[in-house]
Amino acid sequence: MALFGTDGVRGLANGPLTADLALTLAQATAVVLGQGRIAEARKAAGKRLTAVVARDPRISGQFLSAAVEAGLASSGVDVLDAGTLPTPAAAFLIGDIDADFGVMISASHNPAPDNGIKIFARGGVKLPDLVEQRIEEAMTGEKLRPTGGDVGRVVRFADAEDRYAIHLLASLPHRLDGLHVVLDCAHGAASGVSPETFRNAGAKVTVIGADPDGININDGVGSTHLDKLAAEVVRVGADVGIAHDGDADRCLAVDANGTVVDGDQIMAILAVAMKARGQLASNTLVATVMSNLGLHRAMAEHGIHVETTGVGDRYVLERMNEGGFSLGGEQSGHVIMSRYATTGDGVLTGLHLAAEMARTGRSLADLASVMTVFPQVLVNVKGVDRSRVDDEVVQDAVARASAELGLSGRVLLRPSGTEPLVRVMVEAASEEDAQRHADALAAVVRERLAL
Repeated sequence: MALFGTDGVRGLANGPLTADLALTLAQATAVVLGQGRIAEARKAAGKRLTAVVARDPRISGQFLSAAVEAGLASSGVDVLDAGTLPTPAAAFLIGDIDADFGVMISASHNPAPDNGIKIFARGGVKLPDLVEQRIEEAMTGEKLRPTGGDVGRVVRFADAEDRYAIHLLASLPHRLDGLHVVLDCAHGAASGVSPETFRNAGAKVTVIGADPDGININDGVGSTHLDKLAAEVVRVGADVGIAHDGDADRCLAVDANGTVVDGDQIMAILAVAMKARGQLASNTLVATVMSNLGLHRAMAEHGIHVETTGVGDRYVLERMNEGGFSLGGEQSGHVIMSRYATTGDGVLTGLHLAAEMARTGRSLADLASVMTVFPQVLVNVKGVDRSRVDDEVVQDAVARASAELGLSGRVLLRPSGTEPLVRVMVEAASEEDAQRHADALAAVVRERLAL
C-alpha cells in the first residue's frame, strides 16, 4: 500500500508511524526536494538548503518532529523549528522566508493517538503525486550524509507566530471592531495564534477549546463537534462562533442563534463579497462534488460560475492553480483564498467571514441566507465491490431517481478509495424525499455489488 495518502503520511503514532519512518522520510525528502535549479544554485554558492518544521500540540508530535529534524539536519539541511503552529502557518512561512521546503507534523481532525507528516514544496505548496512517489522510492535509496561543517543546523524560528499573525491582519478588508466572537480552537495548533489575531483585529473574543495538553486535541471540541461552540455563543450572546480543527486548516461557524454555517455557506458569503470587490478571479468558485446543490443555485443567481472537482482540498487547489482562480473549498470547511494562502486556512477564513459581518453590519444568519441548503442524506454501503459502481442496474436506478428529483435534487454515487464501500448521496427539496431515495439506492447497491 502506498505510504502517502490524500494528505501526506498519516497513521497511529508509534504504530505504523514510527520515529524511524519519520527520520527516513525526512532523509528521502532532502534527497528529492534538494534537486532542481534553485536548490543546485544555492548548493553551488556554498549555501545549505533550509526547511521549516512545525507541529500541532499532540504529544507524539514531539518525537516525530525531533526525528524529522534529525533526518533533515543529517542530510545537510538547516531546520527552522517553528514549534506549535497551524498547518497554513507553516505553508505561509515557507514562502515568506523563501525556504526550500517544509514539514508539518499533524493528523488534522483525527484523534490524539494518530499523527501525520505533511510535506510542502518551495512556496508552501502541497506536493504533486509524482513527487510523493519519488520521495517514497528514495526512502530505500542512498541518503545524503555530509560531515563536519556541512551538516545542517536546527534553530528555533523565533518570530514564526508573529510573522503569520501580521500576515493575517494585513489581509483583512475591514476591522472587527464591535463584533463578539467565540473561538473553538479544538485544543489544537491555533490555540495561541487565533485568539490573539482576532483580538488584534478589534473583536471581543471568548475562547473555548484552547488548553492543549497533548492528548485532548479534537476531543469533543472543534469543527467536528460544534455543540459546545453553539451553546457558548448563545450563552454569552456573541455575534458569531468560529471553529477550527486540530491543525486549523478548517473553519466552520455558528450564528448568534447557534445554527451551524458550513463550508458551502461560508464560501457563498465570501464569493459574493469578493465578486463585489472585483477580487473573485474569473467570477469563479471551485468546489467539490459534495458541495450542496444550494451553493450552485446561489452562485448562479449572483453570476458566479462553479467549477467542480473530486473530493479533497488538494484537487480543489489543483483546479484553482490551473485556472488562476482565487476562491475554492469544501463543505467540511477547507476554504482556500489563493491571494493570501496556498492551502486551506481556518484562521484566515474565520477572519474574513467576521470582516464581512463587520463591514456590512449584517448578522451571520442574514449573510448565510444567500443560499438555501438542500437536505442532504449520505448512506455508506459497506461490504460491496466498489469497482463495479458502473453496474447497469445500479446506474438505471440512479437515472430513475435523478429523473424523479429533476431540478430539485441530485444523486451522487462515490466509491471509497480505500474500503469496500460505496457512498450514496442524495439531495432533495425535503429531508423525507432525500432519505427515501438514498435508502432505495443503497438497497440496490447492496444487492448488486455484494462481495
